[in-house]
Amino acid sequence: MNTTPRYDFISTPAQLPALYAAIDRSAELAMDTEADNLFRYRTHLCLLQLLADNKIFLVDLLAGLPLDDLWPRLASRDLIMHGSDYDLRLLWGRCEFRPKYLFDTMFAAQLLSIPRFGLGSLLEENFGVLLDKDNQKANWSQRPLARDLLDYAALDVHYLPALRDRLRADLVRLGRLPWLEQRCQWQILAARDGFPGPDENSWRIGGSERLRGRGLTVLHAVWHWREAWADKLDTPPFKVTGNEMMMRLARAADDGLPLEQILRINLGRRHERLFASLTDAVRAGLAADPHSLPRRERRREFAPMTPDELARQDRLKADRDRLAAGLNLDPTLIATRSQLVLVARDPSSIDSVLLPWQAELMKAEPAWKS
Repeated sequence: MNTTPRYDFISTPAQLPALYAAIDRSAELAMDTEADNLFRYRTHLCLLQLLADNKIFLVDLLAGLPLDDLWPRLASRDLIMHGSDYDLRLLWGRCEFRPKYLFDTMFAAQLLSIPRFGLGSLLEENFGVLLDKDNQKANWSQRPLARDLLDYAALDVHYLPALRDRLRADLVRLGRLPWLEQRCQWQILAARDGFPGPDENSWRIGGSERLRGRGLTVLHAVWHWREAWADKLDTPPFKVTGNEMMMRLARAADDGLPLEQILRINLGRRHERLFASLTDAVRAGLAADPHSLPRRERRREFAPMTPDELARQDRLKADRDRLAAGLNLDPTLIATRSQLVLVARDPSSIDSVLLPWQAELMKAEPAWKS
């Protein structure tokens, strides 16, 4: 049975001095965030969980608190997080937050070849703690927050220092702590890129490569219809309609069906409020010229590889897979397929494409030197 740790819910300016004092007394902090990305078109950070000076603070980020003094304090401390990529990108977008040091327990577990590296699995395995997975999909923008959600949020940071200690000891034993430190530093820098926004070809969803003219123009029109409604309603696009429904409409158009028959196909749950505008979107797609659709640019990485480059890629992959097997690592932790392609095209780029520990492993292989 889980024991819920004590915590303070910070929702008024008068509570901030106690939080700041706890941070000031701490050399390191455990941190997590909760957002409303499953419920909004534009994601908002909703809650910040902090373990500071052995106390847990849950900061309501939707309460309009004056937090200008919070972010520099957090950035100056060592942070322990789990799966920090999403959190750090959101925080950079909110206030250009950039920590000076990070220990990510998810990255650590991956480098230790722990197969179930989600926080819930790690807490259960190491501390017998069971997290309610349903709370991961909760609407964190609703106020007031239910007590069970706050309890769950507190557990997210309560065990992180103890988990870090166990994982760190194993990394030191295997000589892999520098690998983690390099990965975490890379993550801090990568977070400044934020999230990629939609581009002119974002409408080309899975399966669209098999469509022809009419199907493509209808998909293009319906995708933009969905985006416009998601923006207007401030809801995720998938809650307006799913990709499969859009593809059914596009495939029906590709088959040459008229508008009336296209709209009679099984669309799943029908939103009467949106149906008239969907009809307009399909009609516009049928009338559009396929040649007016944006074209994909042929970027360098999609250009055909030369025979020498393909042979080099095969050698690199063989080296990587052999190394991974010997280290009992997922091969993609040493180099992903796209990274192998880049290095195969330009071997001199290896030190910029890979982290130092990854490049050192690869360059020590005989095939690299041949």
